[in-house]
Amino acid sequence: MYKKTSFICQDLLHIFNRSISHFKIFNNSVNAQRFIEILDYYNNIKIDIKFSRAIKLKKYSYRNILLPKINSKIKIISYCIMPDHYHLLIKVVENHILSKYINDVENSFTRYFNIKFKRKGPLWETGFKKVQILNNEQLLHVSRYIHLNPTTSNLISNPEDWKFSSYKDIISNNYFLKNILTELSIKDCLKYKKFVNNNLNYQKKLKIIKKIVFD
Repeated sequence: MYKKTSFICQDLLHIFNRSISHFKIFNNSVNAQRFIEILDYYNNIKIDIKFSRAIKLKKYSYRNILLPKINSKIKIISYCIMPDHYHLLIKVVENHILSKYINDVENSFTRYFNIKFKRKGPLWETGFKKVQILNNEQLLHVSRYIHLNPTTSNLISNPEDWKFSSYKDIISNNYFLKNILTELSIKDCLKYKKFVNNNLNYQKKLKIIKKIVFD
């Protein structure tokens, strides 16, 4: 039985994990989208069947993962799916179920990936890692860090060109910052874009980044 942990409602956390041996499990856009949909599907306290079965029975259709839903376990504030790892910036909505939620997500994707590519064994380097967010400054910096991951890795020049990230949604419509992602203190999408784009080389200055994001 999966042991519950003490993550409680309103906790803000940076969640991340990497594939075993840096294997590019999300290099395929279909795989990356599948992971996002799994994140969305299991974010519901009332689900009673596995994601793969829900798909077969046509009992699931994807909506933007940033949009609030009834019976959610977490609220996703920012995310980025990279070729070999993922980042989530989240708020806990239901007490003591975060670890079970992430475990269900990772196990579901592992089953999908192993069946698709006819492999066996674990897919993740270790259990997921988490860092608690303690203040608004840290929250903003982590959100920016997450959205700049693709540019830091030289995969793209502009963060909005990365498909599997919340960044493009956030900078395209003030609705998200004003009405949904209220935890972020910047309320204007152009100001948020400036906040991010003024620091395209930010992640390369790791002494400051590691202090804010990982300590």
